[in-house]
Amino acid sequence: MKIKTLRDLWIDELKDLYDAEHQILKALPTMAKAASNDALRRAFEEHLEQSKGHVERLDQVFELIDQTPRGKKCKGLEGIIAEGKTTMEEALPESLGDVALIAAAQRVEHYEIAAYGTVRAFAEVLGETDAAELLNLTLDEEKATDETLSEIAEDVNPAAAEPELEPARSSSKNGNGNSKAKARANAGARR
Repeated sequence: MKIKTLRDLWIDELKDLYDAEHQILKALPTMAKAASNDALRRAFEEHLEQSKGHVERLDQVFELIDQTPRGKKCKGLEGIIAEGKTTMEEALPESLGDVALIAAAQRVEHYEIAAYGTVRAFAEVLGETDAAELLNLTLDEEKATDETLSEIAEDVNPAAAEPELEPARSSSKNGNGNSKAKARANAGARR
């Protein structure tokens, strides 16, 4: 698609977001599985369900503007997810692994907040009020998810800063007899 107008750019950005959301749908189950903190795992699971709704809203936006809902490769988010995957492949102690997962997830959220803020603003300028309202709902949810991750980090980060407590925690086992850190590394490697 050749971009000549703001509407063209808006549609191009929407397609980018459509692919981004589908990448997130693939990444979140692995992140949830890798999380050792229950609140973090639940946050990833809840955001997975929200992300399904984000795709549905984007479908509605595409329908409103008579466009076929399909994505163009979102290279920006692909890179952010690849960085997170690399971190998950490291055999980190549980608390440090959760801190790293939160950092990776917040990078994704900040990308989405910027992207949804942009497409909502374009929709408003273009007079696409219904689309702007749908995009704003998703923007609000992305901001709320980022806030939830920050709240979880307030509990998780101090544990990662106290390595003398780690030996007792890192010896916990999952159902396979492997440490959670090893399971996290294996989960990242399977993606």
